Amino acid sequence: MDVRAQLSQLDPTAREALARRIRSQLSRDDAPVSSHDVLIVGGGAAALTLALDVRRERPETSVLLIEPTPHPVPEVTHTVGESTVEVSAHYLRERLDLAEHLNTSHIRKMGLRMFFSHNGNTDISQRMEVGGSVFVPQVTYQIDRGRLENELYRRCVAEGVDIVHGRVRTVDLGPEGGLHTVSVQQGDVTSETTARWVVDASGRNRVLPRQLELRRTNEHHCNAAWFRVATEIDVGAWSDDPRWHSRLAEGERAMSTNHLMGEGYWVWLIRLASGATSVGIVADPAFHAFDQFNTLEKARAWLAEHEPQCAAVLAQHDDEIRDFRVMKKYSHGVSRVFDGRHRWCLTGDAGIFLDPLYSSGLDLVAIGNGLITDMITRDLDGEDITVRAQISDTLFRSLTDMWLAIYQDQYTLMGTPTVMAAKIVWDVAFYWGFIGLLYINGRFVRIADDPDFVPALDGLIALSNRVQQFFREWAAVEDDTSPVPFVDLYEPLNFMAWLHVAMIAPAADFADQFDTNAQLLRQLAGQLFETVLADKASAFGEDSVMHQVQAWQRDPLIREMRSIYRHEQKTRPVSPDWIVTASPALQAT
Repeated sequence: MDVRAQLSQLDPTAREALARRIRSQLSRDDAPVSSHDVLIVGGGAAALTLALDVRRERPETSVLLIEPTPHPVPEVTHTVGESTVEVSAHYLRERLDLAEHLNTSHIRKMGLRMFFSHNGNTDISQRMEVGGSVFVPQVTYQIDRGRLENELYRRCVAEGVDIVHGRVRTVDLGPEGGLHTVSVQQGDVTSETTARWVVDASGRNRVLPRQLELRRTNEHHCNAAWFRVATEIDVGAWSDDPRWHSRLAEGERAMSTNHLMGEGYWVWLIRLASGATSVGIVADPAFHAFDQFNTLEKARAWLAEHEPQCAAVLAQHDDEIRDFRVMKKYSHGVSRVFDGRHRWCLTGDAGIFLDPLYSSGLDLVAIGNGLITDMITRDLDGEDITVRAQISDTLFRSLTDMWLAIYQDQYTLMGTPTVMAAKIVWDVAFYWGFIGLLYINGRFVRIADDPDFVPALDGLIALSNRVQQFFREWAAVEDDTSPVPFVDLYEPLNFMAWLHVAMIAPAADFADQFDTNAQLLRQLAGQLFETVLADKASAFGEDSVMHQVQAWQRDPLIREMRSIYRHEQKTRPVSPDWIVTASPALQAT
């Protein structure tokens, strides 16, 4: 068959794609030759994973990574981000083929676990607990960042990534279609190199956002302080109460990402495979001023006041505390993340950082790196990705805006156990049923190919935002006590098992699974609204409560979700135990 006959059999879309590729190749014949196809600024996890991702997707791609700190780094590298959740774990394990390293060099995580304030926080067994009694099927990890980064570095070298130790001084973005010129300082020597693509993974140095004036503040003003203790802190050893220990059918509390929670704050405790324990304080300045815990001495005093049992345990290991760090107003955004026309991108903290709660940082790296790799690969293969990059940029920023609403103005809920317990279950269910499902099925990189799917995403984002607002409204009319000692995040909740299992592997019919999950999430939202309204509607003597109930009753979205809940509950009932109210007898069935 001759070429003309072969071309005649191509459909119009395939012919146009071939034509674009030929035009792109012809246009590059006279273009200057770059030193590398891709230059990545930075040497942390975001940079190293992206370099591996690009090389594994398109092995012929030449990648240069410019790292400010040479590897190997110490195992106990002092970086926020010791915990993975399902998306980031899948990215590292499956996409980057790190399963053996993760399983042998890090700790399997037993989910997240929260303990809410009670009676001075001197006895952990008396605090309301939210967490799992068993391991969930999909494995996640507590990460020693130094170990991980050193392994990623070794693999990058083995995969042919060029790595230079130096500091990027300037990035001169070339004209459309032209090359970028990057100035690199190595000791007393400054040199220049060129690349078709530049990706900023420089962390909080934020090279391109500063240069291009992309930095954007948000209204999430929380601060953090953290340190490592060079020994294992076992939360499970803080009480010998047999009833407390009997809640777990397997595993240990020390294997969870443990959170000690109070109004406006949480304290994390994460045990690491290197034998260290990471300890952090995260607080909203509306409740806890940053200058109350921004030095090690102040942090100890703050813990002694708010978390005395934790402080007493840490005091036994004063001489083993390492590397105290702080971060003021850690949350930030950008006005743009990806630019396909001018061929630059941001990943990791250089772009958007939301909050350490729920460990979303590495998730955003996983999702963002996937979109970046897709754009770079298509561009280098001759495809015009300008529109695709615009769609990916809008998608990513819309996703992070929704994610930010999970945190912003929500730290007040941490002092209201009943509300925060329901929020935690909802947040995890929504993450599994929406974000996790999309990621495992490779749908983030395919949004540009399926624009008809966007309204379905918008609908769930709007639902998530309304539920987050509902939690604040509920907390304003709820007290700070809980009638139950323990809420199991997984084992007794049938919908959590459904959502989790559906996320483990790509769906045979994604559209059907997405519709099923979306309807289930609407049903859960309706169950939440119905249960709380039934509880609060009996408070006839409290004007503020009745005013809020009436506002909920008038809300069209709440009415719609309650109707869906009532209908779906007849044929596929969901467990009610995740919603704790002041009147347990009124809980939905």
